[in-house]
Amino acid sequence: MSPLTEQQIRASFVNCSKGEAKRLPVPRGLSDQPWEHLDFLGWRDPQSRVRGYVVAEVDGAPQGIVLRATDGSAGVPRKNLCTLCLTPHGSGGVVLMVAPRSGKAGQNGDSVGTYMCADLQCSLYVRGKLVSDQGRMPESLTLEQQVTRLTDNLAAFLRRVRG
Repeated sequence: MSPLTEQQIRASFVNCSKGEAKRLPVPRGLSDQPWEHLDFLGWRDPQSRVRGYVVAEVDGAPQGIVLRATDGSAGVPRKNLCTLCLTPHGSGGVVLMVAPRSGKAGQNGDSVGTYMCADLQCSLYVRGKLVSDQGRMPESLTLEQQVTRLTDNLAAFLRRVRG
């Protein structure tokens, strides 16, 4: 992924108002991000445990979405699998992330969701830069194929958000 500026990040959001995008917290130390290992920039809101953000390059331009994580406190603790990178995690490591759809659909309350790594660091798990508490499942795919699968899965989710 190409390095992004705060201005590019704020301008990229497709499922929130310009005012919301102006107010959302952008990760500190953008210049320190491991851009060469990222397929998308994902971060959680330090002020709200349920908010998250993803910015990915789509057709050569950054596209961002606002996400809301489920609380995850209800139910029986269990192992889960991220639907983007297929990394298994123990209890709390994967959460249902829900994004309001862009445009009128989102304004009317329509949303889509998928199960993602709670820390939104899928790119680093795929590359072995981070290791989940459950490790990684053995893969017959090359690293390049795993990265392609991750970006394809994210692109499919972003298409669902855009409608």
